[in-house]
Amino acid sequence: MSKFLIFLTIAVMTIGPIHAEAENSGEQKAVLITGASTGLGRAMAELMASKGHFVYAGARKDKDMDELNAIENIQAIRLDVTDQTQIDAAVKTITEADRGLYGLINNAGVAVVYALAEAPDSEMEWLMDVNLYGPFRVTKAFAPLIIESKGRISTTGSISGILSGPAFGPYSMSKHAMEAFADSLGREMDSAGVHVSIIEPGNYTSDIGKNVLARMKKNGYDKEGSPFKTTYDRVSGWESEAGNGDPMEVAQAALHAMFDENPKRRYLVVPNQEQAGWTIKKAIQELAQLNQDHTYSYSRDDLVKMLDEALLENP
Repeated sequence: MSKFLIFLTIAVMTIGPIHAEAENSGEQKAVLITGASTGLGRAMAELMASKGHFVYAGARKDKDMDELNAIENIQAIRLDVTDQTQIDAAVKTITEADRGLYGLINNAGVAVVYALAEAPDSEMEWLMDVNLYGPFRVTKAFAPLIIESKGRISTTGSISGILSGPAFGPYSMSKHAMEAFADSLGREMDSAGVHVSIIEPGNYTSDIGKNVLARMKKNGYDKEGSPFKTTYDRVSGWESEAGNGDPMEVAQAALHAMFDENPKRRYLVVPNQEQAGWTIKKAIQELAQLNQDHTYSYSRDDLVKMLDEALLENP
């Protein structure tokens, strides 16, 4: 099998289209989605509510909560994932509603774009507080309800958790951590009858780029004089590149993860073949680097056999 065929096979098997309607079978199930006021989280909330599921939609601002509450089958929950008091209050609210909680989607996230040698400590701490400790806090708080329902937990990762590049190190670090989070949590929750997945979106329409650059300006950062100015120049167009994919594609993956009879462990959801290629090629590159010239390296035939076995395990 040629290297191209290996790459193509993985790509096709990994990013095959998701057509999960996952309609209720008589019982309305409840799902909590953090960061549901805009972007991917809002698309997830609206899609699941439209299918008859009950959605607790996490948001922080009154205006966003009012808009969410106006949608049938959605109840807004004030939820800042960095605030344990709000998390505890959300647990109390959902528990007292007495409808249980079948699903949790850790979707709330932020981004920081800095060269690693210049990234302010305060920005790194904020990023990790939201993107890393946020899912940890929320999952820990709601795990008893999810285990009781033998339900589902999913986290919005990113292809940036596999890929990285100049100035995107901080964001990629936080999303790479979610890879380990999903793997460990999945193995642990299997014994409790809870399925865990991670959704890996590519570049989809959201406000994240605009918010990142606005925050840098607010913090007074000036790239002029930086030894990494050319790096920042290359990413300065991010604000105008809102994304070239429909967030509903990611929402469909989340629907599948929550309600399909055969959920996946990972969902690579990208708007074009190019982004799929970047991601899969990077995974293959890491495999090749790990296998390079050491005592226990595998032959090409061994690697192809492993690939075939993995494809059979994940049809």
